[in-house]
Amino acid sequence: MKPRISVITIGVDDLERSLRFYRDGLGLKTDGIVGEEFEHGSVAFFKLQHGATLAIWPKKSLAHDAGLSVGKPGPVEFSLGHNVSSKSEVDQVMHQAEKAGAVIVKQARDTFWGGYAGYFQDPDKHLWEVVWNPQMLPDN
Repeated sequence: MKPRISVITIGVDDLERSLRFYRDGLGLKTDGIVGEEFEHGSVAFFKLQHGATLAIWPKKSLAHDAGLSVGKPGPVEFSLGHNVSSKSEVDQVMHQAEKAGAVIVKQARDTFWGGYAGYFQDPDKHLWEVVWNPQMLPDN
């Protein structure tokens, strides 16, 4: 398999609430909810860097499409990493996320490996790490 992951889809409980969190709270760019004319089709896409996309899709629709049942989620099944350019940017993003309605689960602090990071959960309890890694600085 070639590493061509271009869309990350996360299941959400309330599409409108999650749209507001990511668009209005975190400032991610989107055309809003599309596909409302299709049963199980309502979804919102957010453009990320290098052509990648974050999609939010109701959990029930994702489960229906995959042929699975909606199960009990666990907060540490995966995390989404947001790599930034400085320690102060970590603090900025953490504050922005909290103001948007995120729950801070770990305040940003120096890490054992020489970086600086903190964790928050979005309204659906998806875990996000905001991290400054001096060995992996993002493209600006």
